Amino acid sequence: MAIKQKTDVSLPEVVFTGEGDLAADRQVLRLARAARVLKLYRGVYTSNLVSPPEAVVLRHWLSIVGHLLPDGVLSYRSGYDAKPVDGRIYVTRGNRSRTLELPGLTIKVVPGPGAVDNDMPYKNLFLASQSRWLLENMATGRGVNERVVSQDVIEVELDKLLLIRGEHRFNQLRDACRTLAEKLGREKEFKRLDGLMGALLGTHESKKLRGKQALARAAGRPYDPGRLTLFDTLFSHLRSETLPEVAATAEAGVARENFAFFEAYFSNYIEGTTFLVSEAEEIVFEGKLIPNRTQDSHDILGTFHIAMQAPWRDQPPSTADDFLHWLKSVNALIMQSRLDMNPGEWKNQNNQAGATLFVAHELVQGTLREGFERIQALADPLARALMTMFVISEVHPFKDGNGRTARLAMNCVLSAAGRSRIIVPTVYREDYLLPLKTLSNHADARPYIRAMTRIQAWTAAVDYNQPRHDLHEALKRCNAFEEDLRNYRLVFPEADAGAA
Repeated sequence: MAIKQKTDVSLPEVVFTGEGDLAADRQVLRLARAARVLKLYRGVYTSNLVSPPEAVVLRHWLSIVGHLLPDGVLSYRSGYDAKPVDGRIYVTRGNRSRTLELPGLTIKVVPGPGAVDNDMPYKNLFLASQSRWLLENMATGRGVNERVVSQDVIEVELDKLLLIRGEHRFNQLRDACRTLAEKLGREKEFKRLDGLMGALLGTHESKKLRGKQALARAAGRPYDPGRLTLFDTLFSHLRSETLPEVAATAEAGVARENFAFFEAYFSNYIEGTTFLVSEAEEIVFEGKLIPNRTQDSHDILGTFHIAMQAPWRDQPPSTADDFLHWLKSVNALIMQSRLDMNPGEWKNQNNQAGATLFVAHELVQGTLREGFERIQALADPLARALMTMFVISEVHPFKDGNGRTARLAMNCVLSAAGRSRIIVPTVYREDYLLPLKTLSNHADARPYIRAMTRIQAWTAAVDYNQPRHDLHEALKRCNAFEEDLRNYRLVFPEADAGAA
């Protein structure tokens, strides 16, 4: 059996002829006759006799295309992708159409002008400027569809440009496209592009648009498409999971009051509004405001009232409009004493926690509406509740009070279905926050679902009918108030009772 020759390590993986060095050309031709290099195309050879020729071509496509078509412009969809797609690359050069077939790569040569204003040098080629590839991809006609990206792709890119750069820069781009269209004779393409850009700005009719994202912006409801991908990840997991059905155990009387008190206490503690339990009891049950901490006192009081009273406690919104109104109303009640935080008003600046940048302020309402669509499409109450909390947490629609608002919204969904609300005690803080970060940063929903089902089971296992002092002691035995998370873990009441 013949042994396949190995790569000649003394040569580059791809070698060219016809570059002006006749001696080098003769050497390459001798090597080809001796089967030490393989011809890939006229003037293009490889010394790699082991790898598939297609792999070699795709590894070196830029050098190969630059050798075969020097000063050509990567255009149309190749101006956007800047790489072969489905084994094709499009190059504008010369005055006639032709096709170059190499192993694993088809080069489509489109007649047209070479580099113009702002086309960027790219090895021996040029890369079409933003204005140029936008115009080229607006082309229509026979045989054009294969070399242009879809209108939906263009709309997404334009929406992204408008979001990141703002209207002024967006209009500058439109002016640059208009000028270039006159130079290239692409007035027809500019007319189409101008219609899309105007529709996104609200100055032209939105019927020119096709994509959901662009239509949402034209309707004044732009959203964050990256967050929708995260929402869909969680949505898919929640639909496929069989979630536990944990019935509510503290619906009336002392139990309901005790539950609402500790829900409010822990929800504020997690956010840094910390009191002794005795101080919080004075605020909630005696109407006392702690000296020099009146704003903090109102935070706990507002959270308690929402957790205790209808409609906030157990009447979740049924439409997207109601959802937005509900969120604003609840945040206003929680943050009512913090006027500097604009209670009940959407944030007017972007916010972040550590390295996590939340949804941009101009995309808040549209992203919440998209999130609500997914909430409503879930049948299981716990699934809807977990989806609700994540949507609000991920959007972070307010300047402050987002975590408390998100947890209250989650619990409202649970109470409406007769399911146990969820309390997140201090000792469980990291078990609660880290899975949220994992979902946000790595699109892994499993830790979040696991953490929340566990803490719901713990919440329901506590007896809220006992006197508040006894309940406090029982929660202490569960390590609920511990801040030393390295040495303490949450203990379930059953285990605590068994050890007593």
